[in-house]
Amino acid sequence: MPMDPYFLIFEILMYGLLAWSLVDARQRIGWHGVGQVMAGVLFGILLEWATIQQLHAYRYGRFAIMIAGEVPLAIGVGWGVIIYASRLYADSTTLPRWSKPILAALLALNIDLSMDAIAIRLGMWDWGQGLAFQYFGVPWANFWAWFWVVSTFTAGLWFLADRPYPWSRWLGPWVAMVVGVIGVLATNRLIVSIVPRSLYEATIAVVMLAALGLVRWLRPRIVARPLPPLSRWTPFTFHIYFLAAGLISGVIFQPPILLVVSLAMAGVAWRLHRNR
Repeated sequence: MPMDPYFLIFEILMYGLLAWSLVDARQRIGWHGVGQVMAGVLFGILLEWATIQQLHAYRYGRFAIMIAGEVPLAIGVGWGVIIYASRLYADSTTLPRWSKPILAALLALNIDLSMDAIAIRLGMWDWGQGLAFQYFGVPWANFWAWFWVVSTFTAGLWFLADRPYPWSRWLGPWVAMVVGVIGVLATNRLIVSIVPRSLYEATIAVVMLAALGLVRWLRPRIVARPLPPLSRWTPFTFHIYFLAAGLISGVIFQPPILLVVSLAMAGVAWRLHRNR
């Protein structure tokens, strides 16, 4: 069966961003920085596989390279490069260390709020709920998961891998990976099995708005300009690709408001990452 060109281009972009991230991490942090990026990729693969086994809430289309027949390698790579770019941006701000994982998670959500709804229309993955379900066919719980995926793993990195001790630099990313997976599975269970269904949307909204409100209250400023190129080009790559793929395929007009949302998220990314 021939490869879907939208899938193939996405995979090529992900592997290109990974190569750039690895080179950047080696130059910026050292070899343990390369380990952090690769830990992010492995974390992405592991959390996807574990979530599929735990919830059976979605399935992926057929990409060129599949792990265990269920998780595309490019998806794990996508997690790794998004996490790395989000950390680069957060590290360029005046935010205290404890709050940087929250900003990193919000930056990642900026990508997914436009990407996910287009990706399911391209057949990259399927939530099995139809395209009119909740957020353009994407469950609200997906954004809950994104928030905790990025915040728990990056918290582990900031508090373990960035310590000035050789053992923490090398072991920290792998401990952070374990902490992140446990955190994601626990928060998945919380929102799916413990929070009453009547409070499902409210719980997600309160957590997201509280995170955004906290970051705004802390009033972070950019202290390292120009921003690291990857902190800009990683989100821009996602926004540009899915906007282009959505426009070329026409799926971004199903419904037309999806185009408005995608442009708005791209505009937010541009506003946050501009170098002046």
